[in-house]
Amino acid sequence: MNAPSFPEIGLLTPRLLLRPFAPEDAEALHRLINDFEVCRNLAGVPFPYPRALADDWIAASRRALAGGTALHLAITAREGEGGLLGGIGLHLDPSRGRIGYWVARRFWGRGIAREALARVLEWAFATHPLEGVEAVVAADNAASIALLHRLGFRHAGFGRRHFLARNAELRVLHFERRRTPADAPATAAGTQGSDPPHAHAERAEVPVPSSAPSSPPPLVLVAACALIDEENRVLLTERPPGREMAGFWEFPGGKVEAGETPEQALIRELAEELGITVHPACLAPYVFASHTYPRFHLLMPLYLCRRWQGTPVPREGQALRWVRPAELPDYRMPPADLPLVPLLRDLLG
Repeated sequence: MNAPSFPEIGLLTPRLLLRPFAPEDAEALHRLINDFEVCRNLAGVPFPYPRALADDWIAASRRALAGGTALHLAITAREGEGGLLGGIGLHLDPSRGRIGYWVARRFWGRGIAREALARVLEWAFATHPLEGVEAVVAADNAASIALLHRLGFRHAGFGRRHFLARNAELRVLHFERRRTPADAPATAAGTQGSDPPHAHAERAEVPVPSSAPSSPPPLVLVAACALIDEENRVLLTERPPGREMAGFWEFPGGKVEAGETPEQALIRELAEELGITVHPACLAPYVFASHTYPRFHLLMPLYLCRRWQGTPVPREGQALRWVRPAELPDYRMPPADLPLVPLLRDLLG
């Protein structure tokens, strides 16, 4: 990539300004991307997202731009305060490009990713002799799959990729958008920061592709508990061998059966799993997790408990460990549990 071909003022759309990330974006970048629902769909992004990583990543992105190896753009609002909305990246080989993007959760559903992606694709084909642009999406990311179809990408295969935030290897879909006669021919000078020729044209909608779920997955209600001892440590249990996600650490609890309240289910599960007795008045509802697994959607209220009768013992072959709040991110946990970690850490200090 020839770095000087990128317009100094950035790329404009009717609503957005796409510009290189700057060091002063680090605070906003960390605040917006440190969200499990955002990180879960970005293979190379961890959760929790360390604050220092924002500074390091921005510095690396600026080096990549100067070296002509990649273009990472901040998606910002064109009007008003111009705040950060998300990011979009383009890696360019001699004849092919690879694109990825994210939008902060508070801005979902406004067409921001579509507007940014369309503009970057237009610029890439107009300024570089690309045969096509590729994208890789988690198989359960229906929104991005639908977006790629709308912008002319076609399914090009399957694969597997490790996702840091979910700490799991997941099935992914490969997509490709090939150059068409409608794409502007590549020029050495590049395009300026003005609106693209068709920026205000109304784009035709196409049906959601068949890979998007036609009906919501079944809902499973699970109650979990953060048992907190006198040293402010939290009890984690390890899933034993032979169970799904064996080796992952989680908060004790279990499925809410028919006719049970979450509190009743939790009291039963704690007695069965750990041999302790908990009174309903000692369970304080704190927060809940909502997460879509491949076969079902999990809704999990998390309760806090500081008083119980008995000593927790492993009655189902699981390992137990009392963990200090600052050490919780060091444990491999199921995806649904991960968003709860920073909340507990902030609460318990």
